[in-house]
Amino acid sequence: MSANKLLVPISETETLRQTVEYAVSEALADGSGTVRFVVVHAPDVASGDVPTTELRRDTEAADDLLSRAEIWAEEDAGDDSNALTIETNHVGLEEYLFSPEDVARALDRELQARELDTIVLDPEYDPGVGSPLLRPLANELDDLGISYEIASVTRQTRRGPLLTGSSPLRFGATFVASLFFYMLLAANPFYWFEWVTGVMAATIVAVSMSRLTFSSDPDSSTLLVVLRHFVYVPYLLWEIIKSNIIVSAVILRPSMPIDPRLTKVRPAVWGSLPVTVLANSITLTPGTLTVRVRGDHLYVHTLLPSVREDLFEGGLERAVRFVFYGRDAMAIPTPQERGDTENLQPEAENEDESDETEGDQ
Repeated sequence: MSANKLLVPISETETLRQTVEYAVSEALADGSGTVRFVVVHAPDVASGDVPTTELRRDTEAADDLLSRAEIWAEEDAGDDSNALTIETNHVGLEEYLFSPEDVARALDRELQARELDTIVLDPEYDPGVGSPLLRPLANELDDLGISYEIASVTRQTRRGPLLTGSSPLRFGATFVASLFFYMLLAANPFYWFEWVTGVMAATIVAVSMSRLTFSSDPDSSTLLVVLRHFVYVPYLLWEIIKSNIIVSAVILRPSMPIDPRLTKVRPAVWGSLPVTVLANSITLTPGTLTVRVRGDHLYVHTLLPSVREDLFEGGLERAVRFVFYGRDAMAIPTPQERGDTENLQPEAENEDESDETEGDQ
């Protein structure tokens, strides 16, 4: 009889125990089989800049989870434990997995490398790359043609709450931010009525949104990031103005060169929020458009050689590093100096010569 070989990505969920039981029963359906449990690590772990103690803590927690899954699988196999092969592994320790697509491709490589048959997903599976992840990951597996099934658990699953608990710090931070933004847009910020309505509006926002705005209590580092944004926003506006002038000049003077090309850049930023800020900042700057984010690479379409050079020199990247990691992070070499840039559409060789030849004919 052919063995059933299953790949089971796991995380801390209410239905993990039932998923392990389901996977074992499926693997042993034909008499013998293999279950390979894997933990997919969050993208920050693979950034190379996570403190050693935090990395060790994350790895130990994953090892503990894999050990529990292995023990449960042996218990569920019972007298057929000799017919069941149990394997464990870590995914994402050396590979930056930013999106559900990255996770799907990593699981597919694991599937192919171990010659496994299919993936079994816990109904509440969430490796920490986006939340909730099950529907996007399932869609990516479908698009890539990867075989998978969702474990049929024996009891009703319980979803984690969308809203986290609030706290005085979260409430206060949301209130202050809302009041500041309200007064920034006020017609007369020195008029008492503006302050009355501003306080009322900020209170309503803080009551309704403080549980969504922050996933944890803000601290001094959060305040520093906010303050650095006051430096970053004017810089970004200046870059937008400069790029607008350059692109407008090209539009008004058709004789100026337009050289649209797709490029790939590996920025020295890590974490979902910094990468998102950088990608959107690049898109806001005329002449450049972030096409997609895959792993730790940005795919950027550039319109002109000058804006492409600015992208490779990493001015925006350096500014984003300053916002999220501090002044010392600005000393990291540029993407061009690091060799983290690639032109995916290089110029055709002898293009000018070819044009001259056609002209002579």
